[in-house]
Amino acid sequence: MNSDDLALFALVANDLSISRAALTIGLDQSTVSRRIGLLEAQLGGHLFRRSGHGVKLTESGRLLLEYAQRVARIMEEASEVIGACSRTGPARLCIAAQPTIARMLFGTFSRALRERYPATRIRLIEGLAAQILPMMEAGEVDLSVLYVPECPGGLHWEKLLHEDVRLITPWDHPLEGGSVDVRDLGEIPLILPTTHHGLRVLVERLAARHNFPLRIALECDGSISITKRLVRENCGCTILPSAAVTEDIASGVLKSFRLVNPEITRTVAATWPKKSLLPDDLSAILRLLRQCTETLVNEGRWPDARLCPATPVPAASFSEGV
Repeated sequence: MNSDDLALFALVANDLSISRAALTIGLDQSTVSRRIGLLEAQLGGHLFRRSGHGVKLTESGRLLLEYAQRVARIMEEASEVIGACSRTGPARLCIAAQPTIARMLFGTFSRALRERYPATRIRLIEGLAAQILPMMEAGEVDLSVLYVPECPGGLHWEKLLHEDVRLITPWDHPLEGGSVDVRDLGEIPLILPTTHHGLRVLVERLAARHNFPLRIALECDGSISITKRLVRENCGCTILPSAAVTEDIASGVLKSFRLVNPEITRTVAATWPKKSLLPDDLSAILRLLRQCTETLVNEGRWPDARLCPATPVPAASFSEGV
């Protein structure tokens, strides 16, 4: 016996007719009659007295009807509670992102989250992957937006966009034109983070792949703002996505050159631990995140970015980055 059996029984009991109940529920009369017969056999007694004018409840039937009505009320209440929970969203939500991604995404995404889940307490964290990943493992972070490394493996993730990486120079650097061959990076003094950072790993792999030596002018593990300040002070050049230097380029204090032969890109992805949010909440939040990302890219507010199709992929680990 299950809730469907009880609901069918209650329908027949209220209509006092198997034929009318069958018409209401959209089943054959014989099917309804057979299911009522199976229910009676399971319970070991008659629930209805049948006649040419319909059916009437037996004493057992009247008792079962009380239980059936009680179960129907519980099911309705459960549906209302779960529906309300789905509409209000999780009680708390912690979103983390690497610095450049946070700079581009947090404003639009947090506003959309507040509109969708006004009762949810939202916490935003900006940090490097090495800081964010342990927080995800500890259950402190529900969803992160990070750069995907070349050799992924470990968490659940979904690609959002591809982003070009550029050479950033002082405004008066002698380089001209809009692009720089990757192999020419060996002639340019660079300001880069230390070896465990994603951008440093990316540039070192480029150097190894295309057989040119790196010229490291300075190593800086500070913020992007400090790195840009060092470039403005002619301490060297650096490698950053356009999103990190949009205002600096517009104001003329820095210059940007596209890297070519080949073009260098990184992938931004949403990632989440296996046990962070209820699946329905996570699915809805991921859809909202993708919508915000699409808006930023389509409106030109995330420069040098191209959207990825919605294809969730399991198993990825993440490196450092900006």
